[in-house]
Amino acid sequence: MNFVHDPLTPRVLFGPGVLQALPSELGRLGLKRVLVISTLEQRGLAELVSDHISERVAGFFDRATMHVPAPIVEDAVSMARDLGIDGYVAAGGGSTIGLAKMLALQSSLPILAIPTTYAGSEMTSIFGITESELKRTGRDKRVLPRTVIYDPELTLSLPSSISVTSGVNAIAHAVEGLYAPEINPILSIMAQQGIAALAKAIPKIRIKPADLKARSDALYGAWMCGSVLGNVSMALHHKLCHTLGGTFNLPHAETHTIILPHALAYNSPAIPTAIKLLQEALSILDPARALYDLAKSNGAPVSLRSIGMKEADLGRACDLVMSAQYPNPRPLEKRAIAGLLRRAYFGQTPQP
Repeated sequence: MNFVHDPLTPRVLFGPGVLQALPSELGRLGLKRVLVISTLEQRGLAELVSDHISERVAGFFDRATMHVPAPIVEDAVSMARDLGIDGYVAAGGGSTIGLAKMLALQSSLPILAIPTTYAGSEMTSIFGITESELKRTGRDKRVLPRTVIYDPELTLSLPSSISVTSGVNAIAHAVEGLYAPEINPILSIMAQQGIAALAKAIPKIRIKPADLKARSDALYGAWMCGSVLGNVSMALHHKLCHTLGGTFNLPHAETHTIILPHALAYNSPAIPTAIKLLQEALSILDPARALYDLAKSNGAPVSLRSIGMKEADLGRACDLVMSAQYPNPRPLEKRAIAGLLRRAYFGQTPQP
């Protein structure tokens, strides 16, 4: 057995109440003037976080936005420069951490991330920015947070509907990782653990959002799945979601939730080993159908139509996907991709 395992991962603090360690972690990183980043909706969370480190907070930027629009990045860069900061504290989900990454890319200043969703961005060196309706992504070690604080107590207020889509989004990271060229036995174990933990936690959270054990399991699963994505390359699923999200401004987690079973079904004939590992993780013979059912039975959207996609745009979406060829286990075939998009648009069951 030959493989390479060269993990790229931040320092992690995990557990209920671990937010209390924030001051000592900033001290460990030598940070004295930080910019606290959040969305407008999570400004309260940002202020809660700042209560622990008030003497180190230089200011707040609460305009983090889905898909990281370039004008928002420019405004945040200007504020950071004016404040003379030495680092960033990103409190929230993928939009917040995504903005912090773009700032770190330009400034090389460190990020301390405090995730409150299951997006997983905090465990990767992947960045993204949207300009002129096109989302551009890349990888750079400068954007990987130095420390990640996973405190399940901070996820208790996450609405169950968002928890479901955020959780399936996290699963998508590990599913695609299982058939990436860089996969190895260690990453395979992490992917299976992450998928299994989230698949079991999601229904429990929907029934009882304040279930701290289920929240902890989901956050652990998100950590595992994000770690897998951080060490492998992306294929059809993520590229398709970036196209749909960046060009048509569709909500990130919902788009991933809808596309995942269809992208998996498309690739399934070419990934027998990954399918076997998914069967073990989900304890079911048809992983693509299982992920479709997981979303549908827990109230998540399963059609692109339901989240704002227009039927007239399906052709353009297909053309964009076909115009940017990239490695994928099954070659991209225009007619098959068009069929995938149409099934996803109407919320039909996935097919190879």
